Amino acid sequence: MRRQFLTSTTALVLLLGVGQAYAGMDEAKAFLDAEIKDQSTLDRAGQEAEMQWFIDAAKPFVGMDIKVVSETITTHEYESKTLAKAFTDITGIKITHDLIGEGDVVEKLQTQMQSGENIYDAYINDSDLIGTHWRYQQARSLTDWMANEGKDVTNPNIDIDDFIGKSFTTAPDGKLYQLPDQQFANLYWFRYDWFNDEKNKADFKAKYGYDLGVPVNWSAYEDIAAFFTGREIDGKKVYGHMDYGKKDPSLGWRFTDAWLSMAGNGDKGIPNGRPVDEWGIKVNEKSQPVGSCVTRGGDTNGPAGVYSIEKYLEWLKAYAPPEAQGMTFSESGPVPAQGAIAQQIFWYTAFTADMVKPGPVLNDDGTPKWRMAPSPHGVYWRDGMKLGYQDAGSWTLMKSTPDDRAKAAWLYAQFVTSKTVDVKKSHVGLTFIRESTLQHPSFTERAPKLGGLIEFYRSPARVQWTPTGTNVPDYPKLAQLWWQAIGDASSGAKTAQEAMDSLCAEQEKVLERLERAGIQGDIGPKLAEEKTLEEWNADAVAKGDLAPQLKIEPEKDKPQTINYDELVKSWSN
Repeated sequence: MRRQFLTSTTALVLLLGVGQAYAGMDEAKAFLDAEIKDQSTLDRAGQEAEMQWFIDAAKPFVGMDIKVVSETITTHEYESKTLAKAFTDITGIKITHDLIGEGDVVEKLQTQMQSGENIYDAYINDSDLIGTHWRYQQARSLTDWMANEGKDVTNPNIDIDDFIGKSFTTAPDGKLYQLPDQQFANLYWFRYDWFNDEKNKADFKAKYGYDLGVPVNWSAYEDIAAFFTGREIDGKKVYGHMDYGKKDPSLGWRFTDAWLSMAGNGDKGIPNGRPVDEWGIKVNEKSQPVGSCVTRGGDTNGPAGVYSIEKYLEWLKAYAPPEAQGMTFSESGPVPAQGAIAQQIFWYTAFTADMVKPGPVLNDDGTPKWRMAPSPHGVYWRDGMKLGYQDAGSWTLMKSTPDDRAKAAWLYAQFVTSKTVDVKKSHVGLTFIRESTLQHPSFTERAPKLGGLIEFYRSPARVQWTPTGTNVPDYPKLAQLWWQAIGDASSGAKTAQEAMDSLCAEQEKVLERLERAGIQGDIGPKLAEEKTLEEWNADAVAKGDLAPQLKIEPEKDKPQTINYDELVKSWSN
């Protein structure tokens, strides 16, 4: 009876709003003691001051139930299981952080955009949607939000300039539409131990006439792939390349994630090529998409794009394990860690956390037998172009979310990206978003066990790895076209040229529909007149641009490699 009375009293106290007594600095200190300790760029006094700010700012929203969503990766699992609970304990705002597939996140977001129904109070979705959010104007401009309605819930210590992906989430109007929460790049991965083996080095030099090392271009990558494929190392037959080829939605990411830019598709420009981006989509001076096919000045089906598909298919067949052709992204991901792959041209650093677990590719002292390095580039690539992809899962607030709910969710978004928690979060997920975190001494100490990840992120090379840019006016509609077109090439149903012709034509159908609907106003598509590849190339060259480039014969340049240790040394110098 007494227990029942106490429970009822507690419920009444919570109902009357005195529940905030159960959230505050005691809970914050317990969290800092147990979870953060010295893994923060702020000292303890700074951490407590930041926690006090969150407690005070959250007071009007105590007792609210807020729902946010993200894809399922290690970083977001940590947020969902550990940081969401801590935020709830400290502020009294109850957070449910759902983890679902990346495609499902985009689907929920699309549904909210189309229906106006508030499904989630905030989304962590890829910054690849920046062009979509800017053109549809259904996501809040965070620049405006932080200065106006959201000013009272914007952390004075947020330090937007500390976010290394800020340029990825800024639209052509100069406003920030998304706040990066996690980032990972697509780099080159290789067996450092095999590349430094004296017999391997001597045999390679004897066969190819140059040193075995990190390939600077695709010609060298191809030679290294051929050299290792079928070679016996430690009694095991190994392969010189790894990839995947099953006709599956994940095949689309394999290519939209900047494979064409590595080949040399599009124009120069950081973070993305202008006027033609790495999808081959061209925009005019008003940032209106004008075409994807070479007949409209685009480059999706140009020589560089076709070459990128041909090389992908050639290498998959000749140098990867036979089963790779039937694998999806998630099935192929763990294969290099099994110890029979010499190199992989297209490897996500999000796999680092799993790759540093004990296994065949780790030394007894916990240091890796592998390293990651900048990706090699294709024959069409020129200095000044982006060189690879970087995923930037970023917080997005929809206008259809009521203000009070958006404010409470914005507090959580800032909490999980705050300077108090970011170093610890980055040690768990290894997906860096803040410059201050990258420079933290704990990462200098841990760097030898992470195979070049810290060195890369601290290097000047980092800026050449960027997400999909603002030329893409409707990422969900356009991205789904890629895996079907590339899948036809992968299965042999179409040639590389036929697949890319089909892809650019399908992209232009979407652009045409958007233009006809007028839904994106004066920043939506406006298709250009059709001309020949040669005419568009001459026009580009006259304006000092590149794309679409004419076919290069032969599509092979002089192989070039670089010593990994020399490369890293040059960065620190």
